[in-house]
Amino acid sequence: MTSFQLTKILNLKEYEKQKALHEYEEARRRFEEVAEKLYHFLKQKEEYEEQHKHQLQLGLAVQHIRSFQQFMNNLQRVIDHYQHLVMQARQQMELKQLKLVELNVEVKKYEKIKEKHDEMIAQQMRIAEQKQMDDISIQQYCYRETR
Repeated sequence: MTSFQLTKILNLKEYEKQKALHEYEEARRRFEEVAEKLYHFLKQKEEYEEQHKHQLQLGLAVQHIRSFQQFMNNLQRVIDHYQHLVMQARQQMELKQLKLVELNVEVKKYEKIKEKHDEMIAQQMRIAEQKQMDDISIQQYCYRETR
């Protein structure tokens, strides 16, 4: 039985696929981390706005309102920054996912070629066994006839 000639390529493609899977998982984890931080800051902003609204009803000094506005401006800059990071992380994750899908398709192609190769080898072995059985049958028949 002959060995599959593209085994090294198949192994290399499987390695590349595993590496791409690891990179995708890492990009997904990074996206989740950044998205969680963004969520945290958005939630924090919402809570501070609610507290400030409640405090305004009770009455506040102008200086406190100004400092709150400055704080909210800074918080909004942080939120904008994290929104940008989330977009970048999402793009990276999607690129890694596309690469993983492409490599998965390549591996499937090589696996299909290997499967067809193995089927061909098995068919050749069945034909050779059948031929050998025919030869044995002919020999046995000839031996009986000559006796």
